[in-house]
Amino acid sequence: MSETLLRDIAEYCRGARMAESTFGRLAVNDGKLVSRLRLGGRITTETVDRVRAFIDRAPLPGVNGTPVVVPPATAPQPPASHNFRFYDNRQKYLLFVTTCSEKWVVAQRVALELANIHPRPPALRLFDAGMGDGTVLSRTMRAMHHRFPTMPFYIVGKEISLEDVRLVLEKMPDRLFEHPATVLVVTNMYYSEAPWLKPNSVNAATSLVWHELSLIGNTAHDFETQITELGPFLAENWRARASRSSGNPIYEKPVVLVIYREDHKFLLDQVRPRRGFTEAQYDLVIASQPYRARAPLEFKARRVVAPLARALAPGGRLIAIHSHGDDPGLEIIRRIWPGENPFTTDRHALLRATKAELGSAGRELNFGAYADARSLFRYDMHTLPEEISDTIGTSTLFAAWNAAVYVAQIEDERLSEAISSGAYLTATKEVLHQHGGLWFWDESYVISRKRDAG
Repeated sequence: MSETLLRDIAEYCRGARMAESTFGRLAVNDGKLVSRLRLGGRITTETVDRVRAFIDRAPLPGVNGTPVVVPPATAPQPPASHNFRFYDNRQKYLLFVTTCSEKWVVAQRVALELANIHPRPPALRLFDAGMGDGTVLSRTMRAMHHRFPTMPFYIVGKEISLEDVRLVLEKMPDRLFEHPATVLVVTNMYYSEAPWLKPNSVNAATSLVWHELSLIGNTAHDFETQITELGPFLAENWRARASRSSGNPIYEKPVVLVIYREDHKFLLDQVRPRRGFTEAQYDLVIASQPYRARAPLEFKARRVVAPLARALAPGGRLIAIHSHGDDPGLEIIRRIWPGENPFTTDRHALLRATKAELGSAGRELNFGAYADARSLFRYDMHTLPEEISDTIGTSTLFAAWNAAVYVAQIEDERLSEAISSGAYLTATKEVLHQHGGLWFWDESYVISRKRDAG
């Protein structure tokens, strides 16, 4: 019942352009109703009836009692030509990436797994389950070249954001120059589809856009020029919209972009994927922050981790990383919102749920939660020693506050309330002084397929 109700609420809020906390207050005088439901909280029949009655009413009370007519939940979606833009805290994301070392440290953690994989011909196969801006992937590719300088690479990256795909492709010319025996594949498909490059539904399969770019030349400049020319193709095909049921971004049509060097096409013939005839069998899967911290445990296990585990080759390893909390960043958050805990699912619970989801297929896998000393790792906000002094600059405070709220995934509406009071700067300054800087904890876990499996 809760899942159905959540879908209806999400659809209504999108049509009404209303924050979920506002919906809760207006419907049942409870701004945290939706967040509790997402975390598995129970709801009485009476409350359900009140929520349903509110949804059925199209007019909503506006400011000072002025009626505001809001489109109902069945309002038409934007036309197909509308390209959903990822303003999901995009500015906060970019500021976080450039002011904190998480991407660097994650890449170092991922690189440690290269010593434990055992690739088989014809290539080392890697899947990145959410490339973001490409920093982790490009650094991992450097580490792969260092360890396996002559081995062909088959690299598949999933990313639904057009803006992030552009950032990823900007980093690839140098990688393709240094390691010419590389097949790079970028796709926008779901976790249950992307490792196999095969849509689940017949309708999606018939609309699949499969594009190959065979790079001519032998310099990074040559490759950059040709990759940059993909701009119109990406703008035309890499489109997304908000799901009517979940509110999550989904593709309008599945896309597979295959890039390789023409002068290595013969060598890579057995490595390049073919439409409709592609296997997973990955030696390494990277899942760095592949789900929202507040997403339900069942969603994380069923929709993300389990499909990625199924895509592993014998001896393959899935390294997954998510935020842990218990750090100065969370201290800042709790000074503004006491008791706030965005990190409700630890690696132990997630591995148990994934193992249950996989059932008998899980017998071929090893689930490594590890002790904290091995699982947890720290990353920092970049600051100069003199920046954390008696008078911390406003730009440093803003960067620290942004990092804290981004990691904790605080909704924009609550941020507006906190910023209006000015208390957030005081809280941030006090925590920075107390700890001499700002850092965060991530936790990692590994799922590996037994080498004799399959």
